[in-house]
Amino acid sequence: MSFTESARDMRDDLIQLRHSLHTTPELGLHLPRTQEKVLAALDGLPLEVKTGTGLSSVTAVLRGGRPGPAVLLRGDMDALPVAEKNDLPYVSQLPGQMHACGHDLHTAMLAGAARLLSARREELAGDVIFMFQPGEEGHEGAKHMIAEGVLDAAGARPVAAYGMHVVSAMLPPGLFASRPGPIMAAADTFLVTVKGRGGHGSSPHRSLDPIAAGCEMVTALQTMVTRGFDVFDPVVVTVGSFHGGSADNVIPDEARFEATVRTFSKDNRTKIKRRLVEVVRGIAAAHGLEVEASFGMGYPVTVNDDGEAAFVGRTADELFGPGRYFVSPQPVMGSEDFSYVLEEVPGAFVFLGACPADRDPATAPYNHSPEAVFDDAVLSDGAALYATLAHARLS
Repeated sequence: MSFTESARDMRDDLIQLRHSLHTTPELGLHLPRTQEKVLAALDGLPLEVKTGTGLSSVTAVLRGGRPGPAVLLRGDMDALPVAEKNDLPYVSQLPGQMHACGHDLHTAMLAGAARLLSARREELAGDVIFMFQPGEEGHEGAKHMIAEGVLDAAGARPVAAYGMHVVSAMLPPGLFASRPGPIMAAADTFLVTVKGRGGHGSSPHRSLDPIAAGCEMVTALQTMVTRGFDVFDPVVVTVGSFHGGSADNVIPDEARFEATVRTFSKDNRTKIKRRLVEVVRGIAAAHGLEVEASFGMGYPVTVNDDGEAAFVGRTADELFGPGRYFVSPQPVMGSEDFSYVLEEVPGAFVFLGACPADRDPATAPYNHSPEAVFDDAVLSDGAALYATLAHARLS
């Protein structure tokens, strides 16, 4: 039987696991119930299983029937601090926590791939590392697992690594999409505190108004991006938080704002860090105020290896037939900590459309929405692609 046929045979088990994970979502690096369910799903398979010490990770190694290199497959497991607003029989049972990004599907698909490959272990000329990762949503779980040795779990660094991510909108259900080179952005944080001198709102000339200067900074940052960076190497700066003052007639002593900064190249990531600080300092000086500015480095750019991205496309075409794989013309401005793995190992990250068939991908609630819904129908195909990528890479 092909991997697609075998995966369809385990469809009900994958759905049951995914629903079980969805009802009890856990946040951050410590996911004890999720880890327990993953271990139960892997129980009885010929795997070398190890759990993390500083986080609730699971690393499982499948030894092939013949010697050869290792390949890594990764699925993230954590949820989001989002209150679910769906009417589903398997809706989240934990208030304020939801698998709004589809990581429950990733976990189920990777567990399915472990079963598929275990059944054909003797055909593998090498080993497969299954990386069940907590803490993708801002907690650098991949970085922690790398520090704990996931890349060396098979005894030698993997020659390739593959990750997958479902989307509840944008892509039609069942369509895979990836691209060579950058596929997701670096995500950094810019924090600014504008320090002035408070006073009465009726006499602004007797004060140093941090709100007016802060507003000018926000506008100037947008202009700086459009005039200082090539549109074909995109940079996005979005101020998502601005706080200052407590009353309409009081000029406060200070104002604060925070921005997310997205880039796709190391050069622009370095340049924007410098330019953001220069702009806010220049405006503060022009107004006679002081400013504190700090740049927090987040996830790096997720960069697909050209050859591995092409391999994913060929494999998907051979597995599912023409028309199921799409080469994305541009990267996505979201970020992903699988980037840490791809900094160490050549590989590829691929998206899978999981929008329900009765919804329009152009208007359906997107990942991280409290109304996001992911179609269980894609679980078997995701597991089959995971397994086929490892099997073909080790053939």
